[in-house]
Amino acid sequence: MSATEENRRILGLRELLGKVKEHIEEGFPEPVWVRAEISEVKNHPSGHCYLTLTESDGGLTAKVSAVIWASSYRMLRPFFVSETGEELQVGMNLLVRAQVQFSELYSFSLVITDIDPSFTIGELERQRRRTIARLTEEGMMDMNSTLSLPMVPLRFAVISADTAAGYRDFMHHLHDNEYGFRFHTELFPAAMQGSEAPARIMEAMDAVAGRLDEFDALLILRGGGGAMDLVCFDDYDLAVNVAQFPLPVLTGIGHDHDYHVIDMVAYANVKTPTALADYLVDLIAEEDLQVENLASRLHLAVRGKASSEEARFDNFMLRIDAACRRRFADELAALDRLELRAQAADPAKTLEKGYSIVLKNGRRVDSAASFVPGESLTLMMRDALVEVTVNEIKNNK
Repeated sequence: MSATEENRRILGLRELLGKVKEHIEEGFPEPVWVRAEISEVKNHPSGHCYLTLTESDGGLTAKVSAVIWASSYRMLRPFFVSETGEELQVGMNLLVRAQVQFSELYSFSLVITDIDPSFTIGELERQRRRTIARLTEEGMMDMNSTLSLPMVPLRFAVISADTAAGYRDFMHHLHDNEYGFRFHTELFPAAMQGSEAPARIMEAMDAVAGRLDEFDALLILRGGGGAMDLVCFDDYDLAVNVAQFPLPVLTGIGHDHDYHVIDMVAYANVKTPTALADYLVDLIAEEDLQVENLASRLHLAVRGKASSEEARFDNFMLRIDAACRRRFADELAALDRLELRAQAADPAKTLEKGYSIVLKNGRRVDSAASFVPGESLTLMMRDALVEVTVNEIKNNK
């Protein structure tokens, strides 16, 4: 064995890592503030939160595992959410206070004991809040929502990336709806992330604006993505264009937890492209149900009116029948009275009673005032006509 080999100091792996641990812990006896980006986050059922933190400069330059123990996470999580409005998520930049830790078995890691939410809010969030304040001051927040969406909107201009999964999901949900409703959609493709996205989206909006009569509304779609992927939807100029657009603008952007400035100024917003498709289908389904209910009510009203009119007609016919019967009975009674009067006026009846009837020139007379002596009269008796001559007229008085 050579002298060089005899002078070698051989360390076991555990011994080596133990010395590394000793040096690391001596070098970082107190917690330090670390700036990094979340590349992975996992909430464990036990209450712990496990993170992978990274740093990049055109490429990955550093990576470390970190943990927030349940005892700390119970306090840090609600405070962070209340300050930022967000859960810890991939793509988020953090400033954390962490204890450097090294384990011979699990290697290097950080134990996070505090998080500064103001750092996470950062310049982009501060700009977002300034944009919201400016739009509010300028009266833009409710401008698009004052427009009228047709009762049955069926024609839509769609701005999205033509190869995006979110757009395909939207088209499937809308056109293959369970009710069989038929919609017309036309895609106006645009970049939906990156610094150029706001300008490209506004160009697509200009193209739609030149054909307003062909559409009922404008839809802006973007599926899920990292926080930085969706920053373009907080752009002030894009938000102004949405607020002032002459058609109702409906947005379906990102994940369930995403809410962007253009969502705030749009006519309506939902969480995802598929949710927007369901929203539009539900609008038509609700209107269809109202029409169906109205038709049912109208049918019942017509039936009720017909029944009422039929009852009135039947009652009217009964009244007519009763009136006709009364009139017939009255006329029959009058005829009977007339017959009795005619019978009573029959000369034969008078003659049968022993009376005589005096006729002058064939006409009955009952007064001698018109008689003159020597005049001829006819005396009608029960059994014969007797011709007589007036010899003398004596007054009964």
